[in-house]
Amino acid sequence: MKPEIQNYNNQQLENDKAISDLLATEIDKELTDAESKIWHAHPVWFLEENPIVGYSKQKAGLRLMFWSGADFEEEQLNVLGGKFKDASIFYTGTDQINKEDISRWLRKSREIQWDYKNIVKRKGKLERLK
Repeated sequence: MKPEIQNYNNQQLENDKAISDLLATEIDKELTDAESKIWHAHPVWFLEENPIVGYSKQKAGLRLMFWSGADFEEEQLNVLGGKFKDASIFYTGTDQINKEDISRWLRKSREIQWDYKNIVKRKGKLERLK
C-alpha cells in the first residue's frame, strides 16, 4: 500500500481504518498494474490515467465507488445519478465486506470502462472505452 493511502487510512477512526485497510489490500491485490494516489482528498486507483475505483468516508459509512460500476449489472452496487456511470456500496464494518464480490467488481472494472480521463475535454460527455 502506498504511504499516502496508508496515511489516509490511519487518519480514520478504528472501525473505518479497518475497512479502509481491507479495501486497499483487496484493490491492490487485484489491480496490480494500477496507479494509486490521493485524488480529491481520498484514495483512488487508475488504469492508464482513468479513475477506476476509490473509497471515501461518508455519513452512511465507508463508500467504495466504481467509476464505471453502473454497467457492471451488480445488484449490490447502488447507482445514484444518471449523468455518470458510477456505482457504489457502503460498509460500516469489515464483516460486511465480501472479498469475492470485490474481486469480481474489480475484474469488471478492467473490462468495462468509461473515459473519465477526457470528460472535461469532451465537455461532460462520457464515451465508452471498453
